[in-house]
Amino acid sequence: MGQEYRRTASTVSLINYHFVFCPRYRRKVLTGQVEVRFKELLQEICTANDWLIVAMEMMPDHVHLFLNVLPDDSPADIMAKLKGATSRHLRQQFKHLNHLPSLWTRSYFVSTAGNVSSETIKRYVEEQKKRG
Repeated sequence: MGQEYRRTASTVSLINYHFVFCPRYRRKVLTGQVEVRFKELLQEICTANDWLIVAMEMMPDHVHLFLNVLPDDSPADIMAKLKGATSRHLRQQFKHLNHLPSLWTRSYFVSTAGNVSSETIKRYVEEQKKRG
């Protein structure tokens, strides 16, 4: 993957999250102009929050989003911001989405990923005791 570590005044990090989330009732609504606008909104929200989109793939009934974020952002906060803003904008712009009680389900999948395997980190942590 070869990503660079991100630096702030007080942190150095490489935090990648893989999210998967679905429209309510797994409806196939992410097509045509809705899909185009949704991608634009995701880009705007991610840019505003300093989240880097590593990869993004859309199916009509679910979204895969791979983000690089800073340590200040929890997965729950990221999903709340993304789902809240995109739901609001898309339902205002595309009236046919208003029949759903909400655009997104409350649930989502998230996993972490980085340049180093869990086994490598475990070995590094175990070796620290022996160094001292």
